[in-house]
Amino acid sequence: MSGGRPRGKAWLGLLGRTLAGGVFAYAGFIKAAAPVEEFAYAIESYRILSPFLSLAAAYILPWAELLLGLLLLAGLYTKPAAAAAGALLVGFEGFLLSVIIRKIPVTSCGCFGAGVSSSPPTEFALNLLTLAASYLAWKYGRAFAAETGTLQSK
Repeated sequence: MSGGRPRGKAWLGLLGRTLAGGVFAYAGFIKAAAPVEEFAYAIESYRILSPFLSLAAAYILPWAELLLGLLLLAGLYTKPAAAAAGALLVGFEGFLLSVIIRKIPVTSCGCFGAGVSSSPPTEFALNLLTLAASYLAWKYGRAFAAETGTLQSK
């Protein structure tokens, strides 16, 4: 599309990259800036991972989210970043669905740090929207991306 007017798919890709990238960058930053124990406690409340694995995930996930978010926002490594974001979201959905099915009372999902708490069903729905945005970023997100240097959509 270089030299021409951007098409709808290009705008959808930019929207997907911006939404998914913004969510991931924000969520990662909030958790990375907080004490790691806060997020580890939230992960432990799901009763899926051991305390050791919860702590390991609490150290790694915020930085992975922040990196993926920044890559998507910048339009660098768009397809792999969107695919990784989508894979993380599918995993997060599995955790949330597990809590919903087992009726475990989770007061803070840990998604956006300890200061924000939504119910697991609400977070599940929001994650589905972010997953849709990640798909748009994966499918059409190379438009307006730093990696292409043009307005091309492929």
